[in-house]
Amino acid sequence: MSATRIVCTIGPVTQTPEAVRALAQAGMSVARFNGSHGTLEWHKEAIAVVRAAAPGIPVLLDIPGRKIRTGALAVEPFFKAGENIVLTTEPGHDGSRKVPITNDRLHLDLSAGDQILADDGTLRFTVLSVVGNDITCKAENAGQLRSRKGINVPHVRLRGDLITPRDHQLVEFAHKNGVDFIGISFVESAVHVEAVRELAGDWPRIVSKVESRGGVDNLEEIAAATDAIMIDRGDLSVETSLADVAIMQKRILDAGARHGKPVIVATEMLHTMIANPFPTKAEVSDITQAVLDGCAATMLSGETAVGAYPVDAVRCMRQVAAAAECHMQAELDGRRPASDAAEPNALAEATALLCRELPITKIVVFTRSGFAARLISARRPRQPIIAVSDDAMAARSFNLFAGTTGCHTRTKFTRTSTEHIVAGLEEMWRAGVLNDADVILVTGRSYSRAGHRMNLIQVHHISDLAETLKWRRES
Repeated sequence: MSATRIVCTIGPVTQTPEAVRALAQAGMSVARFNGSHGTLEWHKEAIAVVRAAAPGIPVLLDIPGRKIRTGALAVEPFFKAGENIVLTTEPGHDGSRKVPITNDRLHLDLSAGDQILADDGTLRFTVLSVVGNDITCKAENAGQLRSRKGINVPHVRLRGDLITPRDHQLVEFAHKNGVDFIGISFVESAVHVEAVRELAGDWPRIVSKVESRGGVDNLEEIAAATDAIMIDRGDLSVETSLADVAIMQKRILDAGARHGKPVIVATEMLHTMIANPFPTKAEVSDITQAVLDGCAATMLSGETAVGAYPVDAVRCMRQVAAAAECHMQAELDGRRPASDAAEPNALAEATALLCRELPITKIVVFTRSGFAARLISARRPRQPIIAVSDDAMAARSFNLFAGTTGCHTRTKFTRTSTEHIVAGLEEMWRAGVLNDADVILVTGRSYSRAGHRMNLIQVHHISDLAETLKWRRES
């Protein structure tokens, strides 16, 4: 099984219990919902389907943030190169005469000569005039402007609130429906992350989408503030430079590794499999490089939301990622830990080293917040990681970390002893998560005050523990 997590977007073709179970069996690790599409009632029902069909899989809800889209269009206009088309911030239009957009202030930020891109940059327009709420544009190429498609205005600084009324509505929805992660579009600063965190509280966890020049320029502060990062390469390539997008992807992955934050690589990873049963060699290379560069997860969008081969796409992604990991493990086997690492990083490096030198079969991390599991996951050990928490939602969220399975224990953690570790191991043994043949490395925090600490490493043969502590399975 591949350690790389696979994020699957749930849509019209995968909203049934049977489809969700098939995706999970094929390798889905996280179920994603795009808050820009569908009604809240649809999302509520679809999330309930995921919870019932695949209860251990965390849910990620993308919220629009400051992303601009076309509205829901009754008429999706076709146009030729050189023809005029009118975008408007005035509500109530259906696309027959004017195309409504979701940003009600865009007309205040644009002027004649500005460039507008749509649908991941495949459609290009030049602004001819701005009169009232109407933005008259000339089409630079032929095409069709469809509902809910992204609108980008590179090099134009947009005004307005960091958190929109729609964001408020969706964060409240996420709370009510037990969503594990919210993805924030067009994050450009730590201030933006903290504003969302103040609204969201401790849960859901925040995935910051880096997809603009501002996000790249402020990458370090965003990586420090967020819980995870997503590289939305569609908007990133349009907002910055298509020629530089692969280089920026490497920079973002490196920043995630430095801060111990999982990074999701997204957009068109298996785009041809929306309509075809097999990927291109370029797509295979793309997935391979993302894994070799250290991503925690790769993401499927249209491939699993509306595609003809959703399960095949997941299975293909898992196979390609596994092949890349096999090569990467051979490379990592010869690597030695840095001598100047800070205490928790040194413990994570020591854990990775022990797992390469000893016949360890599983790594068990006792962690309330996931900090220790993130650091160990970033070292990409060969062995599966079981991240144990006494917080059920936290345990579920750990499934985003590469090679990691979250596990909820009923035993409450304590700082005054290590009894919860022994009790947690017995609980997992009773449940069959650990078996008598396992040799485990256990790590976590003991006898320490609050904060990110990892100061315990133990190696155990499960058969020895079961015999010594007289564990007995319930009849």
